[in-house]
Formats: sequence, structure tokens, C-alpha cells
Amino acid sequence: MATVTVDIGTMITRSPDIRGGRPRIAGTGISVQRIVVLYKLGLSPEEIVSEFGHLNYAQVFAALAYYHANRDEIETAIAEDEEAGDAAEAEWQRSRRAA
Repeated sequence: MATVTVDIGTMITRSPDIRGGRPRIAGTGISVQRIVVLYKLGLSPEEIVSEFGHLNYAQVFAALAYYHANRDEIETAIAEDEEAGDAAEAEWQRSRRAA
């Protein structure tokens, strides 16, 4: 049986036309940011693999390794998304009161 070696440097990729160019698990649309948010919510890598049946442990750990190596980038993206979500919610609330 032949051994298959995976270069972990190929497990995370970016494409300008997928997820706005954010880092993601290669071959999927799952962003590193999404894995990190789930992890920070308390899901274990095992639970994340179960949540996304097409991911394996190596992919989840590669995403977490990318996060730890590039924490500022991912934390900034998370904060930007939270701000955008808060602004959208505030706008929705204003439109409901105006109606």
C-alpha cells in the first residue's frame, strides 16, 4: 500500500472569487474564520468534523493552526463581521420602528 503524504501548506488557500478572498480550507468553501468562530464557541475539533461531514481532522487542525499563526488577520475579520452584523441589525430595528 502506497503512503500518501500531504503538504500541510496546501491545506489552506485563498481565491478572490470565493469567500471574498478570505483564507479557507482548500477544496471547500469553509473559511478559517468559520472554524475559529465555532471553536471559540466551545466546539471541539471532533464536533466541528461532525458538523461538517466533508471535513477531516487534518483540515480542521490546519484551519486552527492558520488562525494561531495569523491571529490578528482572523480576529480583525471576525470583528469586522460582528460590526457589519450589528449595523444591519440596528438598521432593521430602525426600519421596524419607522413602519
